[in-house]
Amino acid sequence: MAFTAHALALTGALCSAVATIAFRQGLRHSNTHAGFLINLGVGFICVWVATLLTVPVSAFHAKALPFFIGSGLLGTVAGRFFRFKGIEKVGAPVSAAINNLNPFISTGLAILLLGERVTLPILAGTGVIVLGTILLSMSGRYVGFRPVHLFYPFLSACCFGAVAIIRKLGLSHAPPMLGYAINVTTAFIAFTAYLMVSDQFSAAACSGKSLWHFVVAGFMENTGVLLVLVALGLGQVSVVTPLNGTAPLFVLALAFVFLKGVERLTGRVVLGTVLIVSGVFLLTAV
Repeated sequence: MAFTAHALALTGALCSAVATIAFRQGLRHSNTHAGFLINLGVGFICVWVATLLTVPVSAFHAKALPFFIGSGLLGTVAGRFFRFKGIEKVGAPVSAAINNLNPFISTGLAILLLGERVTLPILAGTGVIVLGTILLSMSGRYVGFRPVHLFYPFLSACCFGAVAIIRKLGLSHAPPMLGYAINVTTAFIAFTAYLMVSDQFSAAACSGKSLWHFVVAGFMENTGVLLVLVALGLGQVSVVTPLNGTAPLFVLALAFVFLKGVERLTGRVVLGTVLIVSGVFLLTAV
């Protein structure tokens, strides 16, 4: 069971990395608002089709609504929007590094709110993974940005760190698929309403060239979140979240293949890789 949770969390990280690369490509010809709306729209369609096919009506419990509506607003709307805004403002490598601070937040909240037993190896593994991914991300392409723009990925990290706890609580009342369907529906309605009220709906238009990148990003992003939800139902927050935080490692590997000339292999990359492997070993060996 623990191995399954580890595998799902790492697969979720890979999906998130693919989404990051695809979203970054889409931003070359469009904007964050368009990409985010398409991201949510793809998630809304896919997750409800899967839910209606696989989840019985009897699995629904009204007690789950507050948790998944809350996680939809905090994680899927706020966290994901700030993540995409961070990619736009400071670039994928730097944004991924700052976003990776969320395991510290999740671990602390898991101890305080869920009473989870966090051992020294788990803490050490969390620290090593975060250090390694930051080091890896710093080895990416240097993008000129204003320091204040780091606030976007930092806010995203705070949102994702807190929402892991909310989702964990919600999973005691509903299966992951149904919970995520409520999550994405809430986010889709909330962000669409925001665009309409703020008269920014026209800004969400994009060309066909960007559309396919955003559709791929949306599918992989939402698949990744669903896998993490399943992993949270099988394992501890303090283990699943740090493993899912290895996404920057996959971002750099994919950037090397699909964004040649942007990333290069350096001593920092090698050291960062060793730290990541060591951190994963510490977590999975517990």
